[in-house]
Amino acid sequence: MHVVVSKKDLSRILKQCQGVADKKSTMPVLGNVLLEAHEGEIRVSATDLFIAVRGAARAEVAQPGQIAVGARELSDRVDKMPEGQISITGTENSAITIRAVGSARRYTLNGIPGEDFPTLPSADPNAVPLVLPVSTLSSLIQKTQFSISQDETRQHLNSALFEWEGERVRMVTTDGHRLSKVEATVPGKQASATMLIPNKGIQQLKRLCDEALGDKEQPELTMTQSGPNAFFVLGAFQFSVKLVEAQFPPYQRVIPDQTERAIRVPKAAVQDTLNAMLVAASDRTSGVKMTVTEDKICFESENPESGAAFDEIVVDYRGSEVTVGFNARYFTDVLKVIDQSEVILGISGELDPAVLRPASEDVDHSHIAVVMPMRI
Repeated sequence: MHVVVSKKDLSRILKQCQGVADKKSTMPVLGNVLLEAHEGEIRVSATDLFIAVRGAARAEVAQPGQIAVGARELSDRVDKMPEGQISITGTENSAITIRAVGSARRYTLNGIPGEDFPTLPSADPNAVPLVLPVSTLSSLIQKTQFSISQDETRQHLNSALFEWEGERVRMVTTDGHRLSKVEATVPGKQASATMLIPNKGIQQLKRLCDEALGDKEQPELTMTQSGPNAFFVLGAFQFSVKLVEAQFPPYQRVIPDQTERAIRVPKAAVQDTLNAMLVAASDRTSGVKMTVTEDKICFESENPESGAAFDEIVVDYRGSEVTVGFNARYFTDVLKVIDQSEVILGISGELDPAVLRPASEDVDHSHIAVVMPMRI
């Protein structure tokens, strides 16, 4: 193999692949990336057997070939190269020489035959592709990712439910203590799909979306459900993930149809107050007590070992008083991703979940979050 490629292009691909290559796996080959050079491009692939990503860049290919080398080792060496073109040449005994074109700097890096690298899954060519703007998918992920459970033993919660019904796309996540649901309209693109995407797959999708949104043009992403996998194509990147085979909780039952109190509150003031209460709250529970009364909401937190805190904000409310306890961090996580200055806070009783949503929504976008109460 002998190929010349831009350092910038190669670094961009390695950044995505490095997040998938599994250095800690009991299979050492999974800590590698596969380099394939042919027909005017170089492809770089990585997989942990559940997630796979492949990126391609234009290159001058003098001699086609393939080899697998350590993902981090290659990335570290490419990072230390001067800007410009990089030459990669396969040597004997499954190794490569990396040179900076026009510079004396070079590295050698041992690898393994490309044939020993796992075969990546491929989509059924007859599967129906779904196309949506990257900005839409990015928004769905950004507003729901924080409420995915981090417990990998609970696969149905360590994932995000993606649904497409007609022109409406939806993402729902929950960790059992809180729930996030975001919907958006994709005009003119009717489709139907249901996918339970594992958290690791969501993280990789977010990395791809974040990079794509840095481009001036607003790109589109193509997704395909084929067998046990979902496949995504975004520009020069192809990404696949093994979907979770589990039953997502019936989220419609968790979201209250209505709440006894719906209070319009200033987002910044609530964020500031909750952060202040967290300083004095229990480190274990982050518990804060909220008392909704006429014209104001009072906030209290207490740590038996250190002391207590109190604050209040003025709101437009006329109604009966209610006191509810919540994990304040669950509230602040939601407020961080709501991009409006006012929020509707829905509360019924001390044992009922709270509902948060933007104060104004249009027909093309909806966002709702549910936070379960706690005894304080």
